[in-house]
Amino acid sequence: MSSVSEWASAGRARDYGIDESMILGYGHDDRVCAYPSFDALVETKKLKKTGVCILVDKEEIGSVGATGMHSKFFENMVAEVMDRMGDYSELKLRRALYNSKMLSSDVTAAYDPNYASASEKKNTAYFGRGMVLMKYTGSRGKSGSNDASAEFIGELRKIMDDNQVHYQTSELGKVDQGGGGTIAYILANYGMDVVDCGVAVQNMHAPYEVISKADLYETKCGYKAFLENA
Repeated sequence: MSSVSEWASAGRARDYGIDESMILGYGHDDRVCAYPSFDALVETKKLKKTGVCILVDKEEIGSVGATGMHSKFFENMVAEVMDRMGDYSELKLRRALYNSKMLSSDVTAAYDPNYASASEKKNTAYFGRGMVLMKYTGSRGKSGSNDASAEFIGELRKIMDDNQVHYQTSELGKVDQGGGGTIAYILANYGMDVVDCGVAVQNMHAPYEVISKADLYETKCGYKAFLENA
């Protein structure tokens, strides 16, 4: 007998809301960030530096295994490219990773008036206000989190402002009540600048999740602006 989630995963995404401003679907976390990440890279024509879209698995259980971010596949891939260009050394590999900048593309929790106590109203994401920047995630405060530098946040704000991308800032639920993790801290271990950035979602991890179409569009625009200007 199929579970509810297995049945729902076969269901089609659909317009949602009186004005059809939202999308109801299964698995927005994290397909709704993975697809615009890839699409933005494909559409970007003015790359000044090498652009990369990393799509990884197992984030919900600790990013383990050969397809999770804790594996060495990305590091090995960069080493292979440098070797094929005849310019590989361990030091140059470390420098390349250290000098990289990354948007950790993942969702955050959107404010839900039916469960208002789970969020801090002045530091949460709202539908229709654009792409979400999360300086830190974690649980019980910042436990297990990457914490982006103020300088990197300032650089991103300028990029978004210059390219007229609508964005907002948020935490992942009220301290000591909400929380969650992403892959950001794993890439930050190389010393690169990393920040969590993506689409706000209601009903996260439910059989059907809800997002704003406007937020999805602005997120794609934000990813593209980052690739072109960072």
